[in-house]
Amino acid sequence: MPIAVDIDVMLARRKISVGELADRVGITPANLAVLKNGRAKAVRFATLAALCEVLECQPGDLLRWEPGAGAGAKAEAEDTVVE
Repeated sequence: MPIAVDIDVMLARRKISVGELADRVGITPANLAVLKNGRAKAVRFATLAALCEVLECQPGDLLRWEPGAGAGAKAEAEDTVVE
């Protein structure tokens, strides 16, 4: 996927665990893991905003575009949306 997720970087910088972040954002640890591991096909702006608020960062600190990294890949049959 051409979008890389850097939540791990921000978790380390803020010294917050995955479980604590999930609780504070209001999503399940499983959904956070899907997003964190780059398996999510979409993320709601409300979730992204909550992540940025808790981690005190900008969306660009969590997501970045990597040109040529799967840009032509077909979408999977089942898409996962992190709410």
